[in-house]
Amino acid sequence: MINGVPELEDLGDVTGKNVLVRVDFNVPVRNGEITDDLRIRAALPTLKWLVDRGANVTACSHLGRPKGTPNPEFSMEPVRQRLATLAPGVKLLENLRFNPGETSNDPAFVAELVAGQDLYVNDAFGASHREHASIVGPPQTLPSAAGRLLAKEVDVLLGIRNQPRRPFVGIMGGAKISDKLSVVEALLGVVDQLIIGGGMAYTFLASQGHSVGDSLLEEDMIETCGALLKSGSSLVLPHDTTVLVGGKLFDPDAGGEVRQMGVDIPPGAMGVDIGPGSAAAFTDIISEAGTVLWNGPMGVFEDPRFEAGTRTVAEAMAESKAFTVVGGGDSAAAAKQFGFDGDMDHVSTGGGASLELIEQGDLPGLEALRD
Repeated sequence: MINGVPELEDLGDVTGKNVLVRVDFNVPVRNGEITDDLRIRAALPTLKWLVDRGANVTACSHLGRPKGTPNPEFSMEPVRQRLATLAPGVKLLENLRFNPGETSNDPAFVAELVAGQDLYVNDAFGASHREHASIVGPPQTLPSAAGRLLAKEVDVLLGIRNQPRRPFVGIMGGAKISDKLSVVEALLGVVDQLIIGGGMAYTFLASQGHSVGDSLLEEDMIETCGALLKSGSSLVLPHDTTVLVGGKLFDPDAGGEVRQMGVDIPPGAMGVDIGPGSAAAFTDIISEAGTVLWNGPMGVFEDPRFEAGTRTVAEAMAESKAFTVVGGGDSAAAAKQFGFDGDMDHVSTGGGASLELIEQGDLPGLEALRD
């Protein structure tokens, strides 16, 4: 067991047993083709373990947001075809979210899922922070366990939460501080330094009296950010920034000018990335760390003009001797885009789930398996 949660070996002999496996096959699909099958491959150790021991395996997953009704755009058929080549013999149910009972945790839908099944395995870490039918329902009636992927995520993330190698450096980016406030507050009780970048940095800077121009700003969070800074916390903010004056994001042909400046941004200019000085300072902090947890980009990295800050942080982590963890979501996408994902010690498959596990120390999916 890990953190009190049963693992595959705790299921006993699975020969001839019907096993329902909740996986996270919410993969990107464009024009009916899967563009990245990482999440499918991540489930293979669990599926192979069961198949090799004679189990009859049925996998189930959600895909996209079909809003409780069948929608061909979110059909599992492309995933089913890919799974057939990677894990022959494993069945795959249709998109769980075609049924409104999935997100509402309807007991009738749970009963439909577990009908004819002998055992249940949860290997969908990225969905385990949701109290959905396929996550919390089956363990109420079936002997259940965590799959290999779920167990690894829990082991790594609770490990750095409870016993990190120090100095422990957190890096938090992304658009809004309101989306991650509780995580920031939780991390401040654990990390030695917490680097802030991305759009949320401008609300912190505004709380210090800096002008932020047309940058992303949550005015109702300025007071909260100011209180965090005054609490004696170990927050580290950018001291310079990259801005776009005029023009449009993701459209270099629309004109506009890219400038480097300090953190007092004039009207008409929008902060879109940390500046080179801040990137260098953050690199120095990362290079001295024992553990680094990164969640959220430093800027609009999807636009090549504003990728430098996020790329620099990713590269610093890749070169660091620290134990490095990428907390899923946009950070994982950035690490892959820049070719550094293979240099990280752990890249989480669940952005929201990884943050909630760090914050709370538990997830509904884990509680269900434990109970």
